[in-house]
Amino acid sequence: MRICPIEGSSTIDSVAYDAEASILGIRFRDSGAYCYIDVPEALFEGLCSAASAGTFFNRRIRDRFRCERDPDRRRFRPDG
Repeated sequence: MRICPIEGSSTIDSVAYDAEASILGIRFRDSGAYCYIDVPEALFEGLCSAASAGTFFNRRIRDRFRCERDPDRRRFRPDG
């Protein structure tokens, strides 16, 4: 599992990627954690390096992948 803190974003706190399962976890500052299914690793890398994580998310990820809320944040909590 790879974890990437997002610096300076007003929307996204951090992202994590499970390469084996192709699941992207995103922790939003206001609405909690979500899992995006079947996301290519290149999009995780792009999100981590984007000048604006929110813009990248809206243009490349939002409404393009199946999404599930992770209410307990079990999969992507800091201790794994």
